[in-house]
Amino acid sequence: MNIIDIISKKRDGKELSEEEINYFITEYTNNRIEDYQAAALIMAIYIKGMNYRETKDLTMAMANSGDILDLSKLGSNVVDKHSTGGVGDKVTLILAPLIASLGIPVAKMSGRGLGFTGGTADKIESIPGYNTEVSEKQFIENVEKIGISLITQTLNLAPADKKIYALRDTIACTESIPLIASSIMSKKIASGANKIVLDVTCGYGAFMKNRKQAEELSKTMIEIGKLAGRETVCIVTDMNEPLGYAVGNNLEVIEAIEFLKGDMPSDLKEVVIELGAYMIKLAGKGDNIEENKQKLLENIKNGKAYDRFIELVKNQGGDISYIEDTEKFEKAPIIKEVISNKEGNIQEINAKTIGEISCALGAGRQTKTDKIDLSVGIILNKKVGDYVKIGDIVATVYANDQEKANKAEEEILNTYKIGKEKEDKQTILEIIE
Repeated sequence: MNIIDIISKKRDGKELSEEEINYFITEYTNNRIEDYQAAALIMAIYIKGMNYRETKDLTMAMANSGDILDLSKLGSNVVDKHSTGGVGDKVTLILAPLIASLGIPVAKMSGRGLGFTGGTADKIESIPGYNTEVSEKQFIENVEKIGISLITQTLNLAPADKKIYALRDTIACTESIPLIASSIMSKKIASGANKIVLDVTCGYGAFMKNRKQAEELSKTMIEIGKLAGRETVCIVTDMNEPLGYAVGNNLEVIEAIEFLKGDMPSDLKEVVIELGAYMIKLAGKGDNIEENKQKLLENIKNGKAYDRFIELVKNQGGDISYIEDTEKFEKAPIIKEVISNKEGNIQEINAKTIGEISCALGAGRQTKTDKIDLSVGIILNKKVGDYVKIGDIVATVYANDQEKANKAEEEILNTYKIGKEKEDKQTILEIIE
């Protein structure tokens, strides 16, 4: 078996065997296949595609290329949640303690942000002292002790995916359903869960730009899940405008804390409660989705979810005084209000543009080594469907540089599309099981 034969086989549109896929992943991970050869195969996959079986085999080969986390000590059903990415997505910060407050163990690994999408690990690290980098042993012990642990991806999980992901970016092969699906699912499988709920975002601020693409990706990941013995549910959600009102690390943590205290932006509430209801179902704790939603809302109302968040932060070294008094979070010195110069209904706020503006302010990173500014970002005072008058504040910019603040103000104003017709916004687009 050799890589040239495998490349030519896929180039000609033929199906690769499990052995051929395993050979490629093993040899490439161990640097015995050159990048240019791997690039040729990835391009052939991009053009010719893969069937479900091939995609499953690719997923499992990548998952098995590094550590596989053993979460069996936590119970027979371990449920993980993953989002395909977006802007203003602080769902994990809210949903993890909320699910844990219902007695369902939460062992969550989250990534860092890159480009216009934020990362959960960066956000929770804006709480002074919070440690996201703990050993596998400590990670599991944390969950056994208090029912929850939220860390960054410090273990050697799916190293083949890291190599292929970087390669795809350099050869314009990012938008491939088999490659995206295998990338996501390999990390989820390596993370140890046997039940997976996926938030498949769709729109300007998402990887999948339209609903058809999101549905195709969802169905592919569900089929991979079935073939790999992992029950998977996909919830397709709108990401044309940012989720919630806050974009930026400190600002999003504050919004998550306020949510757990009962102040719930409607779109964020819909996503959190829908995902949570299916997590409860997959955990075997309730088959009735509407009843599950009520359980979640009750634990926000009675303060149990907020208390579990306090416990999580305290257990991982974070200063809980920042949770109890969010005024303690560092604030950017320049606060600039964006004033509407039009009257009418807000019809569009491009999530990707808002994410890019926030990133330019310093809230995100362009390369993995960039240092982010936790204090900067954007609050969207008005969202799609709201009516505004001339002189109304539509957004607030938090910046550390006056020139950047002025530029952000101008770009945000251009991002808001205001007209006569009122847009009907739907946040949950589809449930695919």
